[in-house]
Amino acid sequence: MDIKILHIDSNNPIMMNQLQQLGFINHEDFTSSKEEIENKIQDYHGIVIRSRFKIDKTFLDKATNLQFIARVGAGLESIDCDYATSKNIALIAAPEGNRNAVAEHSLGMILSLFNNLNRADREIRSGHWNRESNRGHELDGKTVGIIGYGNMGKWFAKKLRGFDVEVLCYDIQENVADANAKQVSLAELQQKTDVLSLHIPWTPDTDKMVNATFINAFAKPFWILNTSRGKNIVTADLVAALKSGKVLGAGLDVLEYEKLSFETLFQDKTTPEAFQYLLEADNVLLSPHVAGWTFESHERLAQVIVDKIKQLYFN
Repeated sequence: MDIKILHIDSNNPIMMNQLQQLGFINHEDFTSSKEEIENKIQDYHGIVIRSRFKIDKTFLDKATNLQFIARVGAGLESIDCDYATSKNIALIAAPEGNRNAVAEHSLGMILSLFNNLNRADREIRSGHWNRESNRGHELDGKTVGIIGYGNMGKWFAKKLRGFDVEVLCYDIQENVADANAKQVSLAELQQKTDVLSLHIPWTPDTDKMVNATFINAFAKPFWILNTSRGKNIVTADLVAALKSGKVLGAGLDVLEYEKLSFETLFQDKTTPEAFQYLLEADNVLLSPHVAGWTFESHERLAQVIVDKIKQLYFN
């Protein structure tokens, strides 16, 4: 078997080791430009990518022998999936690999927001012992609304089983509910939710989904978590809702301003006014797109990709 795979992002070494043991020919190129990769992609049957660049129509037209694209992560929005599928190129992703990491990160964010942990820590370090202003909230008795009930949403609901909470989910697919969440309409979710958690891909339908109209449709003031994609939220509208008290706090692992590679934050050097507000707000918790990027998930993601490539050729 002479299946050649090009790896254009670094991953856990178990991926390379296992693919070599299975008989695949593996080449690495972590530095060449997209154009340089395009000039040699016709020599390869598979490509393994995280988020280095977009695999578009131009790229796919040059990948004349490509049989699969493996994305070491959950989302495939950096790939022209329809065009790849039309060329009979198999698409592989690994949402199973980091769903537990995302779920634990989401839980950590809401507990930190509810208990003002980051603010309290900063205040004590600067010599202030403020007990009353750091009085917290309890998760028990709240209603958690999850939008997107796939791998990530289901695992977050699973983590909530230890709390006395009602968990509702909304998804464009029917009959996705399980023992951990009740599937409801978006209107019912907006009527009852105290904590909203987004676990959705970035698609034309979800782009800028959380805007002023969406936020104002909630019956109660609520907290929001986003560990999915930054462009699912209109940051300026979120900031307006934080200022008005409609949104009580936000835990954001992803931001509207990220580059598609997720490796850097800004397209330019100016700081948008809305982002400046997030940086200064006590009731906002930020992390650099690492919810699904733990030491354990790094290995698990690689293993899931290997298993799926193996299944493609040996089953």
